[in-house]
Amino acid sequence: MLSFVLRRFLSAIPTVFLIVTISFFLIRVAPGGPFDLEQPLEARVMENLRRIYQLDRPLIEQYGLYLAALLRGDFGPSFYFRDFTIAELFARGLPVSMTLGALALGLALITGGALGTVAAFRQNSTIDYAVTGLGAFGLTIPNFVVAPVLQIVFGLMLAWLPVGGWGSPSSLVLPVVTLALPQVAVIARMTRASMIEALRSNHIRTLRSLGLPTSIIARHALRAAALPVVSYLGPAAAALLTGSVVVETIFGLPGVGRYFVEGALNRDYTLVMGTVVLVAVFVLLFNLLVDIAYALIDPRVRHD
Repeated sequence: MLSFVLRRFLSAIPTVFLIVTISFFLIRVAPGGPFDLEQPLEARVMENLRRIYQLDRPLIEQYGLYLAALLRGDFGPSFYFRDFTIAELFARGLPVSMTLGALALGLALITGGALGTVAAFRQNSTIDYAVTGLGAFGLTIPNFVVAPVLQIVFGLMLAWLPVGGWGSPSSLVLPVVTLALPQVAVIARMTRASMIEALRSNHIRTLRSLGLPTSIIARHALRAAALPVVSYLGPAAAALLTGSVVVETIFGLPGVGRYFVEGALNRDYTLVMGTVVLVAVFVLLFNLLVDIAYALIDPRVRHD
């Protein structure tokens, strides 16, 4: 297992390098710049800004300087939030995004797994149809529709919960539910399909013929059905834990996703690049954790 982890770690290095290279040049070749305003700055001021942020150097030299800084763990200064470095912005925003994403993922995993399991044991029943309908609803209604509806109903009409902001536990409820709903739908549908297949397998039929309780049968079937869900959790966890652009913007949360939007709109090169690197590292990390979880769930899977 250790050798497998080391191999995956080494193989991730060229992947991150390729992502950084493509993203760097795509951002720089797009028209406009971080200091292009509606009212142009004076030529001398623009020249000084470009010199301070090393934008007056050839593009390939800027690329080399960025790679050298990235190897030292330095994401550079922000062009838009000029009193902060990218590392300082991440130190403020990443805990918010990770808290929000972890709660949403946990809620989705528990709720979706339970609904999918019940639907599989009650196949073609009213409960099954209800879970399937809920899954279709959750997949088709986007977050930018769900979030305002929840704000209007629970924040303005009923006045039960805050409509935005960060700080109190109650302020987390609406954004967590908004983030979790699509994931609940996906996990419920995947769990249902996998559980139906597992319940029809030979070893589960043997357990049923022995008259074992439903709880024991469900535990064995759920372990066999967990692999597709675990595969999905890798990229889903990376996306949720690094921030949801739509949800953080609508609810006014100071997370990484909101910084990414502001960085993209204001052509903050270093902020966008830092976010891209952060998401890439999270995706690679969670994919590695998924492969390790495979071996723990299914004894037939071995990483030598």
